[in-house]
Amino acid sequence: MTGRNQSTISEFLLLGLPIQPEHHNLFYALFLTMYLTTVLGNLIIIVLIRLDSHLHTPMYLFLSNLSFSDLCFSSVTIPKLLQTMQSQITTIPYAGCLTQMYFFLFFGDLESFLLVAMAYDRYVAICFPLHYPTIMSPKLCLSLVVLSWVLTMFHAMLHTLLMARLCFCAENVIPHFFCDMSALLKLSCSDTHVNELVIFITAGLILVIPFVLIVVSYGHIVSSILKVPSVQGIRKAFSTCGSHLSVVSLFYGTIIGLYLCPSANNSTVKDTVMALMYTVVTPMLNPFIYSLRNRDIKEAIRRILKKIPFNL
Repeated sequence: MTGRNQSTISEFLLLGLPIQPEHHNLFYALFLTMYLTTVLGNLIIIVLIRLDSHLHTPMYLFLSNLSFSDLCFSSVTIPKLLQTMQSQITTIPYAGCLTQMYFFLFFGDLESFLLVAMAYDRYVAICFPLHYPTIMSPKLCLSLVVLSWVLTMFHAMLHTLLMARLCFCAENVIPHFFCDMSALLKLSCSDTHVNELVIFITAGLILVIPFVLIVVSYGHIVSSILKVPSVQGIRKAFSTCGSHLSVVSLFYGTIIGLYLCPSANNSTVKDTVMALMYTVVTPMLNPFIYSLRNRDIKEAIRRILKKIPFNL
């Protein structure tokens, strides 16, 4: 099997979404609107943080990177999905499939690491407010961002190179709307035990450990709040952490539902719906969560709008 040429299959066929033909136009308009909302919402967050000096803090450095990650994460899969729905061209080249898988892993992992950095920032801000400027120094914040980018780059590259060594001999139909790594492994006619072992090991490093760190951070935050049980303190803590908790719940909730709660019946449909949740819905909702629940962002919007001369 190792002697076979992996280029036997030059392209894959994406089955897309399980949608009836008469509903294609409706769902195309829906996903196009959601994607444009995602792009616009995250761009607004990035521009706001760049323009407003009050937002030049560690929390919003992480948030601007998170918004960029969300924008790119959605752009990895949704444009191809829209093209497939509009033109009915469901093929994707072999190289294009691996490229899509690489960036899907890259930006998905990046969000996980950035959420950990944001949780640590909130932990320091609430539990050690007097030492916050010293601990969350610009050097540490930049190091956390760079480390997140570097780790996710190597992780995504590792899985892409391991996938590139596999052979795909006959079957080329992917029952998904993008090149999902697990779906590609099922199509391979090579031994995939090494890939599966690496996935099992790295899943703990990329998903489980960050999730545990976030839970521990918020455990300390709750403990710190309960030591001074004032209504004002609790309100301030929730206004500070509420947005981040909502994003964490959305991101990890969909992943837990997809990978830790498998169902035997209609698994393909379930996988597709859950994948849509974290590739389309979550990146779209994040800017709304941070703008509607975050006082700093709302005040920044007011300051920017006051600077705009409306009397032309």
